[in-house]
Amino acid sequence: MIEWAVDGDTLHVTDADNAELTVIGDELVVDGSGVDISRPVDDTIVLTTDELRFPHAVVYAFSLGLEDQHELDPTGEPLSLSPDEYVIDIDTEIKSYLRFSGSATIRKTDDYEEVVVSFPDRTRVILGVRCRHEFPAGTITVPDSPSAIAEAITRMAASHKTERPDRSYPTLRGHPSLIEHGDTLEIPDCIRSDTPDHGIELVVPPDYESLFVTAPLAYYLQATVRTTGTGTGTPTGTDHARPRLRLADHAIEERLAPMPELERDVERLLRKTFFLDCLVRNVGPYGTTLSEYSLLDALELDANALYDATPQDRLATYLDVPYAAIKHRLPEWHLSTYVTPAYDSVETLPFLLDRLSMIYTPQTSELEGQELVERSLEDFYRGGDPGPGTASGRPPAPDRASTGQVASVDIVKPGLRNGRTHGWLADGVPIDVFKSTPEAYHNRLNFLERTSDSTSICVVLNDPEMAGEHDDVAEIYHQRSDELSMDVTVAESLDTAALARVFEDDHDFVHYIGHCETDGLCCPDGTLSTSSLERCNAQTFFLNACGSFYEGMGLIQKGSVAGAVTFTKVLNDHAVKVGSTFAKLLVHGFSIERAMGLARRRIMMGKDYAVVGDGTHSLTQGETPFPTTATLEELDDVESEPQYLLTLDCYSTRVTGSYYFPHTETNEYAFLCGNESSFTLTEPELATMLEETEASVIYDGDIYWSKELSRRFDR
Repeated sequence: MIEWAVDGDTLHVTDADNAELTVIGDELVVDGSGVDISRPVDDTIVLTTDELRFPHAVVYAFSLGLEDQHELDPTGEPLSLSPDEYVIDIDTEIKSYLRFSGSATIRKTDDYEEVVVSFPDRTRVILGVRCRHEFPAGTITVPDSPSAIAEAITRMAASHKTERPDRSYPTLRGHPSLIEHGDTLEIPDCIRSDTPDHGIELVVPPDYESLFVTAPLAYYLQATVRTTGTGTGTPTGTDHARPRLRLADHAIEERLAPMPELERDVERLLRKTFFLDCLVRNVGPYGTTLSEYSLLDALELDANALYDATPQDRLATYLDVPYAAIKHRLPEWHLSTYVTPAYDSVETLPFLLDRLSMIYTPQTSELEGQELVERSLEDFYRGGDPGPGTASGRPPAPDRASTGQVASVDIVKPGLRNGRTHGWLADGVPIDVFKSTPEAYHNRLNFLERTSDSTSICVVLNDPEMAGEHDDVAEIYHQRSDELSMDVTVAESLDTAALARVFEDDHDFVHYIGHCETDGLCCPDGTLSTSSLERCNAQTFFLNACGSFYEGMGLIQKGSVAGAVTFTKVLNDHAVKVGSTFAKLLVHGFSIERAMGLARRRIMMGKDYAVVGDGTHSLTQGETPFPTTATLEELDDVESEPQYLLTLDCYSTRVTGSYYFPHTETNEYAFLCGNESSFTLTEPELATMLEETEASVIYDGDIYWSKELSRRFDR
């Protein structure tokens, strides 16, 4: 769902997921919408102007008359277009296209903050916009039957917008249809008609473990899923009942291992296919100068032939590529979710496939001895002062526990497989994962339907002794409100009724600073149990109080999407560090889980903090579509001026398959999100890059924001 409004020379476009696009025109005139633009868009807007300014983005120009493609030089050289009919592809947070006739010049501003499209005269332009995150199209009803679940998984591919390798772009994979429980299998006609049949078949045993694990592979390949013994001509209980991938036109039958080794086979097949699609798509209309592209030559693969091939022909070629030949070039997979393989869990499948998550069976074991402490220390940034209550010998700082009893959580160790981020949809409370529930994903859809002109943030200070964090985070939110549409309110010493109203009101984020006991969140007149709320309308939250895990889970069950919590008592100084860093990352577009993952590494006992709900959810958008973390270190043995190694790590669990372009004077390549890029820079070069980059930076044992850190090197 797209909404737009005009304020003078500025066009404001918003979608249902709180993404914003601001387009500034010179004496802008808006003439309505609804004109066709020959691109997949949600809405079009007719504009008249001689100049349009967009946020920083990758830009392509397509000549419709000559069928030529041009790319705006990422290093800053303008792109001049001779008179013709054009479609300009502008890869902003809300996908944008411009269609016009005539000549134009496209350039980036000196600070790389904006893209400027200018025309020699006032020109009529059609702006097409598309939401990157869509609502599910329809609902499939399934009974408690593996064969019915197989049919439902087959229908998930109806949401794809292309069968070409471009499906690796997140904007060309729509949200799969929802799944709900029922007595009979019911599939809407529109979903049936949109389901492709490419002759790719995935046959698995009739058990939920195999179906869940293979679902991401089936969804991405747009494969037909069948269970052995159901219309396959294969009896169960034989070796032929093992999972296998069939390509009918090629008489190929790739045998897969049974569970649990099936998890490994699926992971390798999906990562290989997805990665090769990301390379092959570069010969299509949305290609770029991708760093990893040269691998195709080493593999002797013809990208042009593969781009135009049928899905079955393309997959047959990919299957011949040895996994060992590419495994060291694969981006680390962005998300893995551990799901109880049961009928009750099938409703979560569309949400996991929408994020293209790997799905694994959950396994846990007990934490041994000091393992929790040791794991925390492994993640700790280990720089500078070790902090209160540590090896410095100073006494520990006061914690956030009140005189009441703090709820205890039995934490277990999960058996994690590959992945940058890990979600948990099963029993138990493991460390190193976000603990989600089916309600969290459905709640996210509810908030997509709620429209608002700004992001509403409420900071609650319920203990005056914790004013340090309160002042820090309030300033961070207020500063960010100067750049994004944010409505920030601050409240202190709320009683139980007033605090309940905060959670029941329409807030996008509630940052609670105070105490928590077994009976609930502490207020001057008692405690508030989140289970007592009629409904929670706070989209996200941070309960920065001792032992707030269960209260956070209560907010998810009552309506929230995701939030940050603690497992046990936390030191007040540590809570301030985590709270302020989490706030900074959250309002710059980092997901809840990634923001907390970075913030908690600032303290020695970071494993005391966790995320509940859908940890992939983001509160706002950043200046760039993909949140970036940089690691900075000074190089030794440099005889001349100081030099630094800057390593960029750019990825998002929401937009898998995208790429990023680091802005250095010498770089000519884009990199797939999930693959790091490294650059050796002098101090002046470093200062410039940090100033022009929106990123969290790990440096000298702590974490900083890039623009603030740039001042250290600007001398």
